[in-house]
Amino acid sequence: MAQTKPAANRRQILSVPLSLALICSILVIVGVVEFAMGRSPICSCGYVKLWHGNVKSPESSQHFADWYSLSHISHGIIFFWILAYFAPTVSLRGRAVIAVAIEALWEVVENSNYVIELYRAQTISFDYFGDTIVNSIGDILFTAFGFLFAARMPTALSVGYLIGSELLLAGIIRDNLFLNILMLLYPLDAIKTWQSAG
Repeated sequence: MAQTKPAANRRQILSVPLSLALICSILVIVGVVEFAMGRSPICSCGYVKLWHGNVKSPESSQHFADWYSLSHISHGIIFFWILAYFAPTVSLRGRAVIAVAIEALWEVVENSNYVIELYRAQTISFDYFGDTIVNSIGDILFTAFGFLFAARMPTALSVGYLIGSELLLAGIIRDNLFLNILMLLYPLDAIKTWQSAG
């Protein structure tokens, strides 16, 4: 009779096709949920651009990528570190799927009426009316890229990216991941005035 392997040795590891299928399923679910929430699939301008760099225009957060895409790469790096610490026994592919799921959940929450109104009231995004579905999908994919970057590159490069992108965004658009979180949770008039002057 064949000897049964211990349960610990039978732990399933996600295959690449299954991991990609799960990630694609998450993207589809986000699209369906956001559409049901009233989010537009694409920019009301009628076309999709790969990049839109003017954060103070009505088309901000309406196209596939923008300056905030850099912050979503940072999300992926941070998720990699958090999951490596709290879920070290989960396979890398499994953690990647979890990271995508967390970002997907945030995209849905971020595009709720409550959070949209918070952005409009407490940050410089006074003309923000929510992301398009294309932009949300782009944000999730950039997060996945950030996760893979952190998984494959030396930690020093990930740290360098986080610091460099925060400084770059602060210099170019007077906003970044840190300021975005700060202004949502604890808005400061001095920072809002500085951001609005840019």
